[in-house]
Amino acid sequence: MPKKSDFFQDVYAVVRLIPKGRVTTYGAIGIYLGAAKSARMVGWAMNNAHGLQPTIPAHRVVNRNGLLTGKAHFKPPSLMQHLLEKDGITVENNTIVNFKEHFWEPLEELKL
Repeated sequence: MPKKSDFFQDVYAVVRLIPKGRVTTYGAIGIYLGAAKSARMVGWAMNNAHGLQPTIPAHRVVNRNGLLTGKAHFKPPSLMQHLLEKDGITVENNTIVNFKEHFWEPLEELKL
């Protein structure tokens, strides 16, 4: 597996490509980066993304069910939902409505 710092930078590069109005998952990013079992490490990268420049749209990364599991790392926690709604995504009960319609698949969208 790549060094943590290199992996985090690779995660950030992918997350910066997620278009407004779309979301992806920790696992989908890990699979795209060739580290299929690294969803948690992608989550750690997202936890460390706040304040980086250029900015990382960490609010566009959710769990495999569309749940806003990373909201606790936003200040205030409601900010994640607010940013998604600003992107045009509806959130109810901490879950993205019509998640499959908003899902952005890095393997498809970023074909090498």
